[in-house]
Amino acid sequence: MTSDYSGRKIILRVMILLATLILTAFLLVWKQYIYLIVTCPLVIYQVHLFIKAQRKAYSELNDFVQSIQYKDFARSFDVDHAPADLQPLRRGFNNINEAFRRVSKEKETQYQYLQKILELVDTGIISYKVADGEVLWMNESLKKMLQLPYLKSIASLKRRDSMLYEEIVSLKPGTSKIASAQNESGSFKIILAGTSFQTDGEKYNLVVFQNVDEALDETEARAWDKLLNVMTHEIMNSIAPISSLADTLKKRLKESLPRLNNDTGSVDDLELGIDTIKRRSEGLLKFAETYRNLNKIGEPNVRKVLIRDLFEGINRLMQPTFDDKNINVDVILKDTSLTLEVDASLIEQVLINLVVNAIEAVKEKQRPGIVLSAYRDNYNKMIIKVADNGSGMSAEVMEKIFVPFFSTKKNGSGIGLSLCKQIMMLHKGNIQAQSAEGEGSAFLLQF
Repeated sequence: MTSDYSGRKIILRVMILLATLILTAFLLVWKQYIYLIVTCPLVIYQVHLFIKAQRKAYSELNDFVQSIQYKDFARSFDVDHAPADLQPLRRGFNNINEAFRRVSKEKETQYQYLQKILELVDTGIISYKVADGEVLWMNESLKKMLQLPYLKSIASLKRRDSMLYEEIVSLKPGTSKIASAQNESGSFKIILAGTSFQTDGEKYNLVVFQNVDEALDETEARAWDKLLNVMTHEIMNSIAPISSLADTLKKRLKESLPRLNNDTGSVDDLELGIDTIKRRSEGLLKFAETYRNLNKIGEPNVRKVLIRDLFEGINRLMQPTFDDKNINVDVILKDTSLTLEVDASLIEQVLINLVVNAIEAVKEKQRPGIVLSAYRDNYNKMIIKVADNGSGMSAEVMEKIFVPFFSTKKNGSGIGLSLCKQIMMLHKGNIQAQSAEGEGSAFLLQF
């Protein structure tokens, strides 16, 4: 109704202006100049009103455009107190703003929803500009994975982990690759997958990080489990008859001794050989039985344990060895109330293995030292650390230390660290090694 009134008002003004102009034209033709004193000001006044109305409409339109430009969709144009001819315009502006406001709210809700989803996933995600490497966004999972609270530019990663940086920048959109990443706890394997997109003339890269260490560990553990079962079964089936046959041969040899000529010592050599075969076959049977026990660790009997008690138990057990070898042992536990939900006997076995390895590693040092410590990291994970100042390990050895049967010791069985890893996996945890040749090693148990 207001719109109709406004329209009639504009038509009326146009008609008045047209009538005034016609009248002025007739006065000029009839040379009635005296009356122009009245009609000319009327024409000027009518033109002024039109210009004023146009300026007002332009001003209203300019305000509306600015509100759209700066996304000020909350702005409302007063309709009730506006001139009648501007009320339809303002009402239209309010309707458009309301529509934009709804769309903007929906987009913001979708953005927040998507961001929350991306924050909840275990996969790390980062987005950065291709031109200058500026990081637009990275989720909490990636911050925890790389232990980085903030990353301003992708180039900043080069100072912390140059190899990972090179892998990221060389990743082609639509492809994936396996890479290694470093954090305070050590190195781990990740799968990198990348894509790119363009908006507002700017090109962006999106990279996804998937930690595959745990999956690889589980796959590897299952593979070794199958291998151990097959190997021990075959060894025991093959060696047991040999041991039995050696017993039989030795018994027959003793029965035949009175009838044999031993002047050259050949019978003694034969008996010695049979004893050697029996001893070695029994040794192989014991060896196979030991490795078969690697697969017999049952479900852990979990209970709350003070880490302080674990350390005290290890210290009491190993103290005679520490004193005998003159090894200095430091226990660092700032918070004595730290606890773990673990199977105490299994974790004690892990700590014993690690301490025994540390004792072996520092035997050539003039001032051998071992440090036991426990703390919570920046992401509230419980860490138990066994460190030494021994000879350290090469990168080649580091890659193999958790492989069953691998050992750098002369008389080592290669079962210790494999057992430690299996126990930690049973506790839904992980074990990592840090080492540098000539500087020492550290093993971190992550719960």
